[in-house]
Amino acid sequence: MVPGGGRREGGVRRGRPRMGGPRRIEAAPRAHPSGTTARAKKRVLFVCIGNSCRSQMAEAFARAYGSDAMEARSAGLSPAAMIAPLTRHVLGERNLGVDGQFPKGMEIAQREPFDVVVNMSGVPVAVPGARVLEWPVPDPIGETEAVYRAVAGQIEALVMRLILDLRNES
Repeated sequence: MVPGGGRREGGVRRGRPRMGGPRRIEAAPRAHPSGTTARAKKRVLFVCIGNSCRSQMAEAFARAYGSDAMEARSAGLSPAAMIAPLTRHVLGERNLGVDGQFPKGMEIAQREPFDVVVNMSGVPVAVPGARVLEWPVPDPIGETEAVYRAVAGQIEALVMRLILDLRNES
């Protein structure tokens, strides 16, 4: 509306009435190179002890690089009070962030179904219905920035391999 009660004639519609039809257009399923439609994304849970370092790094890499193949979440066996500042720093160096993220417990596995659980805790983890992968990644908590960078590099490589595996699954 414009001052005086008239309608504005600018904009995309230029004063024409709104056309009918759905307010939101749903994307059509993408065709896979084999001619079939794209498969559903795998639900992946990354687990470590405090959900402050390793699992948060893995979730950040998975979301940045593999969002077409998976829905990533993370949790800890004994969640920390906050994400370690060096985790934020090292991910920031790679232009990745964990804004809006916080340490979560394993209760998430009771509320949400997962196809794959990636365990970096060193403690046996079982989630009903999920395939469990064990990644022997050292815990960087309390270590130097160089250790955090090395751990982030190791996790990034493992996440990239997982993404490729999920993309290639039939």
